[in-house]
Amino acid sequence: MSEGSIYRSPEGEAELMALHDEAFVRLGPGCEARTVGTRFGDTHVIVAGPEDAPPLVVLQGGNFLNPLCLAWFMPLSGTHRLYAPGIIGQPGRSAQARPSARGDGHARWLLDVLDGLGLERPAFVGISYGGGLILRLAGLAPGRVARAVLVSPAGVAAGPIWPMVREVALPMLVYRASPGRERLLRAARPILSDPEEPYVRQLGAVYRHVKLDRELPRAATREELSGYEGPTLLFAAEDDLFFPAEKVIPRATEIVSNLQTEALPGRHVPSGGTFAHVNDRAAKFLNTA
Repeated sequence: MSEGSIYRSPEGEAELMALHDEAFVRLGPGCEARTVGTRFGDTHVIVAGPEDAPPLVVLQGGNFLNPLCLAWFMPLSGTHRLYAPGIIGQPGRSAQARPSARGDGHARWLLDVLDGLGLERPAFVGISYGGGLILRLAGLAPGRVARAVLVSPAGVAAGPIWPMVREVALPMLVYRASPGRERLLRAARPILSDPEEPYVRQLGAVYRHVKLDRELPRAATREELSGYEGPTLLFAAEDDLFFPAEKVIPRATEIVSNLQTEALPGRHVPSGGTFAHVNDRAAKFLNTA
């Protein structure tokens, strides 16, 4: 473990890598892993779906493992070739460099990933942090984003700070100080609509072993996105403490020109049933000429 590691200990890093690899195996035999070099270091990319299908780049949430996030969108592999790059600086198998979220470092990283994969103008799906990075890319290089699906996205509008501190940060700190099952569930429930075991377990490991990335992609502006005309489908959750629908949807309509929106029930990460609806609507949206 290097001095600049995002992990608190070599043992913690090993635990996260084991969880990452377990989640990758659960994706199924049709998935493969690639490595793409970028100006920030190597990026681990998971690829799934028919080789001749239209490309779709899937971006994970922050402080979450890439293959676990990809699992939410695997139904889209029936009609698209999925490329899921592990975001740099997040727990996983990509480089640990963390560009400032206030700048365009992540967008430039994404350009390197697209070039390394030979993708000129793919569609994108992103959840939370990943959704915010899509907006950063759309502002920097709008011609590289064909269309986008944003789920509970960062980079649009945020909820008030105190509920996040009370409901998320404090339970996380209590769990880290004295790990236990009930404390972990209390920390997970404000984030996960369905606290399913693989996601709860990885969240606990991240809280214990990772120096959390507390920076979010900066909020996009109408001026930054003035050159982006790609169709965009945005989902925001009504009970999301981070990016509530009541704040995200009105502001998104102000800054994104070609936009469809939908408010979802539940927390920041939708339930399995809600994800089924999201994927169904996303598939129709992505397959529209």
